[in-house]
Amino acid sequence: MKFFVDTADTTEIRKALAWGILDGVTTNPSLVAKTGRRFEDVRAEILAMVSGPVSLEVTDMTLEGMLKQGRDLAALGPQVVVKLPLTREGIAACKALTDEGIRTNVTLCFSANQALLAAKAGATYISPFVGRLDDISMDGMRLIEDIVQIYKNYSFKTQVLVASVRHPVHILQAAKMGAHVCTVPFKVLDQLFNHPLTDMGNEQFLKDWAKVPG
Repeated sequence: MKFFVDTADTTEIRKALAWGILDGVTTNPSLVAKTGRRFEDVRAEILAMVSGPVSLEVTDMTLEGMLKQGRDLAALGPQVVVKLPLTREGIAACKALTDEGIRTNVTLCFSANQALLAAKAGATYISPFVGRLDDISMDGMRLIEDIVQIYKNYSFKTQVLVASVRHPVHILQAAKMGAHVCTVPFKVLDQLFNHPLTDMGNEQFLKDWAKVPG
């Protein structure tokens, strides 16, 4: 499974890169707004430090606007993946940009039927939002299971990118189901390291080492 960090905070990205396990980055307008910085500055800094896929989202909801923004974003660097909404216009833009050789990430997916549309349009990634489904008392991970099965049935190349991840259990479940990618808030990525027995074991090793004659 690939790990993407879901953030526009470049400090968080640097920390995740230092661990050596980061494969890419996803951003969205809400994450960029939290930084209080210009989008142009944020994206330039991210692209300068990350060699893996970086999802940058369009903000024009017309087909023509998505195509223009998508092409402009893709021109910024080979890492760029153009993020598109799962709307009629977004799917049409996905097909057109894919035909031009531009990688795409179709976002705001909440059903397997929507994921099927994205795969038919040639999306590089589909981003189902599991946490938001959980929030309305639906089973977000069941959606991942359904999409993975459908994509296997028809050998679609679109990768399942699990989004709106809220805790480490989401990541574990996604990995067991065979999802290709999890995009994770930095806080949740950091939590993957945690286990009380690891902490206790390290503490005991250090105590015992202190007893070893120098």
